[in-house]
Amino acid sequence: MNKDSAFAYQAVYRYLVELIDSARTDGELKLPSLRQLALRLNVSVSTTKYAYALLEDEGRVFSRPKLGYFCAVTPMQPPALADNLLDNIYAYARQPGMLALCSDAPSMLLSLENPLLMTERELSRQYPRSAVPLYQPFGEIELRTVLAERYTRSTEHYWRPEQVYIGADLRSVLDLLLAALNLHGSVALVESPCSWAILRQLHAAKIRVIEVPVQADGRFDLQRVHDLLQRETVALAVFSSAVSIPHGSLMPAADKQQICNWLRAQDVWLFENDSYGEFGFNAEQSRYRDFADPEKLVVFSTFDKVIGSEAPFGYVLIRGLEAAMQRQCLDRAFRLSPIRQKALARLFGSRRIDQHTQQLRGLLQERMTHMTRLLQEHAGDQLKVLASAGGATLWAQSIYPVDMRRVYERLLPKGIVIAPGEMFSQQGLWRDCLRLSYTVDWSKDIGLAVKTLAEAIDQERQLTP
Repeated sequence: MNKDSAFAYQAVYRYLVELIDSARTDGELKLPSLRQLALRLNVSVSTTKYAYALLEDEGRVFSRPKLGYFCAVTPMQPPALADNLLDNIYAYARQPGMLALCSDAPSMLLSLENPLLMTERELSRQYPRSAVPLYQPFGEIELRTVLAERYTRSTEHYWRPEQVYIGADLRSVLDLLLAALNLHGSVALVESPCSWAILRQLHAAKIRVIEVPVQADGRFDLQRVHDLLQRETVALAVFSSAVSIPHGSLMPAADKQQICNWLRAQDVWLFENDSYGEFGFNAEQSRYRDFADPEKLVVFSTFDKVIGSEAPFGYVLIRGLEAAMQRQCLDRAFRLSPIRQKALARLFGSRRIDQHTQQLRGLLQERMTHMTRLLQEHAGDQLKVLASAGGATLWAQSIYPVDMRRVYERLLPKGIVIAPGEMFSQQGLWRDCLRLSYTVDWSKDIGLAVKTLAEAIDQERQLTP
């Protein structure tokens, strides 16, 4: 930890919160003294004192004269297993002491939160509160402009700032898109496995989902796609921009071009999920938008995968529907921090995000290699792991017929949370698969966790008829 950091006290505060939350004892827990903590974390005593003061104000710790700081520990009761697998996984993943092998957040390895907040503070001094503009319903023009420039590639493939819209998060931008295009109750063609967040939003809009499985080689069965487009009245298709997420594979450019030609012929909207577009390991990767009809193209993404949780906003690029999109934004009246959006724009404009993303890609590839090696060492007889072409996760399939939901339930008492494959399908596909993250807490014994996973799979296999 850098003791000269303006945010050192926040890091100390987070450290103490995690220390308290992971406590395994009943009753009172004695916390490190100011000096002990300062030496442990290489910060000043005044920094640790301020972090403790914040926790005292929140009522989480208390001090005793000449004895130090204490907290009352009340172990949280784990939630009961629920029918909704997604809600259940997230409830357990947030339990103190649980090791979540199911996350998909690249920024966990390296975030831009501190530079973002520092830029925001600098801008706050430049824009006194009385001079800060009112909330912009479609997003700050400075941020919309840099995004339009970022996605412009040629005189044929270009975007204007008024075609970019900023929302509160991914759910918000998908919701306003589906409403603006009047797609509620329609039919969607979706790659499978698919992001649970997208599946949940399509379900909320009463959209019938037709899943197209991604094969082991990263390709669709093109004949099946063609037949579905001919047989079904498909209104939209939702695909990952480059690397198929969470499958982790890379589809050939020729396949994407053929699919885009069919979508154009059937007048189908293409929704391109660019949330992981920056995280492909292969420099030569095509995107659907390279071949799509620009008048039937939607690109959507978020900032948090690159930057961290301090930038939860989602955004969408779409042409020709300014009136409908503006009406939906006005109806929702997003109240997004203008200064935070300006700070994001400055990070893009200064190329800081590009430098950060390049470094983060290197870290992701390194951790992916490490996790793959651990899986081969400890679970090579149980799992067939797909080499990931990018992103933050690996897709693995059981070599034997094993229900991964039952493996998930076996691992919970051991303090490990995985993501069974069925949560990435509405139609019950991928039950013998799971998604594993390599953006985990590497300070823990991940090798032991993988070994425990392999043992749970083997135990379940022995009980499977």
